[in-house]
Amino acid sequence: MLADSDTTSELSADIQNFSLFISSWNVGGIAPPNDLNMEGLLDTRNNLADIYVLGFQEIVPLNAGSVIVPENTMLCMQWNSLIRTALNKIAVNNIILQKVEEEENQKVYPPNKESSSHFECIISKQMVGVFITIWARSPLLPYIRHTSVSSVGCGIFGYLGNKGSVSVRFCLHETSFCFVCSHLASGGKEGDERQRNADASQILSRTRFPCDSFQHLPRKILQHDRVIWLGDLNYRIYLPEAVTRSLVNGRQWSILLQKDQLKAELREGCIFKGWQEEEIEFAPTYKYYPDSDDYYGCNQNEKRGKSRAPAWCDRIIWFGKGLKQSQYNRGEFRLSDHRPVWATFTAEVKVLSPLY
Repeated sequence: MLADSDTTSELSADIQNFSLFISSWNVGGIAPPNDLNMEGLLDTRNNLADIYVLGFQEIVPLNAGSVIVPENTMLCMQWNSLIRTALNKIAVNNIILQKVEEEENQKVYPPNKESSSHFECIISKQMVGVFITIWARSPLLPYIRHTSVSSVGCGIFGYLGNKGSVSVRFCLHETSFCFVCSHLASGGKEGDERQRNADASQILSRTRFPCDSFQHLPRKILQHDRVIWLGDLNYRIYLPEAVTRSLVNGRQWSILLQKDQLKAELREGCIFKGWQEEEIEFAPTYKYYPDSDDYYGCNQNEKRGKSRAPAWCDRIIWFGKGLKQSQYNRGEFRLSDHRPVWATFTAEVKVLSPLY
């Protein structure tokens, strides 16, 4: 798809599988502590992925001053530094473990092509509180091309970046990827879901990537081969707060998910037609007291402001073929009032090789 016709005629196409790790976390405007251990978020107990996509919301407090400043370079560098340290520490530890196992088995192995690899950031971009950063194994870097970003503000006055999306496009070998990191409209009142739907519709219609007439690159989100949407989508549960809390206390996830607003949209196809989500088997990710495992409002004697019933606000969904999800879970960080979510995928990628 991305090679010119003269070159393609001398090449054959194979399908290879690459692993993706996707995570989304609303950090509630709290800067990361210098000693924050990102390894827990990156699920380091399992094998390293080929590509890591991490999306954040509210990396700055969403106040009147911050919404007119689209970027905070120092804060983004702080998050990226923590991610770099964690990923490359894991990579080094895996190499050491592999060498120890080889020595114990007293066998001679061919050189591991990944033994000298590390992770590098291929792109990161902030729009007010929305921040996406993507990391890849170093051997993949020569095959990642046409990287670009498109940001859409859907917040105050319909365009400021306190709500909206940052989308990243790139091509790995001959397959195009698009990752949409978003923060949709908040609110737990009846009808608030319509504004979330409107935000999603705006993101789909207004996101545009640069065109290249020679490469025939996709410009819109749904034109890409592999598409994943992550973020604080803010969808709530169609139940009274007392009923929701009772079902959460009983861990009745299946009953709650029947009334989940995003699940309803996926079923009915009003805005997310054709999108998919893996089965949820974890507790709602919102809203917690910071530095606590207790949901906001669990103390009946406490004076509270706006109602904040538990909900699965933080989600990862995908569109199209060629993606197979293997895990969907949440992390247990107490930094903010949200818990992060993460997922792993296997992505099919078209790879060209010379004809012999």
